[in-house]
Amino acid sequence: MSYTITTTDFNFPNQKNIYRGKVREVYTIKDDILVMVATDRLSAFDVVMPKGIPYKGQILNQIATKFMQMTEDIVPNWLIGTPDPNVAVGHACEPFKVEMVIRGYLSGHAAREYALGKRFLCGVPMPERMKENDKFPQPIITPTTKAPNGSHDEDISREDILKNNLVTEEDYVVLENYTRALFQRGTEIAAQRGLILVDTKYEFGKTKDGKIVLIDEIHTPDSSRYFYADGYQERQDNDESQKQLSKEFVRQWLIANGFQGKVGQSIPDMTEEYIQTVSERYIELYEQIIGEKFVKADITNIDKRIEDNVNTFLKTL
Repeated sequence: MSYTITTTDFNFPNQKNIYRGKVREVYTIKDDILVMVATDRLSAFDVVMPKGIPYKGQILNQIATKFMQMTEDIVPNWLIGTPDPNVAVGHACEPFKVEMVIRGYLSGHAAREYALGKRFLCGVPMPERMKENDKFPQPIITPTTKAPNGSHDEDISREDILKNNLVTEEDYVVLENYTRALFQRGTEIAAQRGLILVDTKYEFGKTKDGKIVLIDEIHTPDSSRYFYADGYQERQDNDESQKQLSKEFVRQWLIANGFQGKVGQSIPDMTEEYIQTVSERYIELYEQIIGEKFVKADITNIDKRIEDNVNTFLKTL
């Protein structure tokens, strides 16, 4: 099996603490710098799978970095630099307690709720007589709570966000506007690559001087769903499944094997062959959405590579 990085234990100069998320590990340097390491862990239904996916961390980090750069003219972000293929370094922010999910199509979670007869998601109406993967008349924003310690994120309405003082109304208007602007830019970039950006999520935070910025990942296969544009309408007309590039294929495989992250369910065994196909799908998405060949980093001693690159970079700050 190819070497993967599923956990880290670095001790960088002036390091204060480490936060371990579902797939990323974030080191706080002094009080104002974050070193975010993208591991090869795979999460689905808010559960981390027992085995890592080769090159997944590099792919997520590089896609997110490129999209940060391609959107910084419309939304400021937290990023300072990427000293290693698996690492992003940025400004420490206070994260908002909600994730901004935006959906252009009736897919994934929205489709599953719709199939249960629900016509409102997070307080937002969904039209009658839609089929799975149909396009919404306009993209809808369906936020979720930012769940602590890897527990399940929960759908929440705009009204409940404001009522529970999770975000001020003034800030929430900014988050909504940024979310729509980012989704529009992502949609345009995807179209240039022959893809449809179906849905995605964005996370935002506030810098110490009160500026709202984009944080974490953006338009990656972990946070987004893509369809191939070629043949989309034909497949819809024929009631066929859409050809897609996203983590949804992992979710569908898990569902088919009896797992949706519910109590009492066991994670099915992922064979080495299946893990390799997942890695290949992630590479395929990178090459499709970025429009260039993926270059595999040297992973013979990935821990030392990361440590050396980060230490060198931190000396420049």
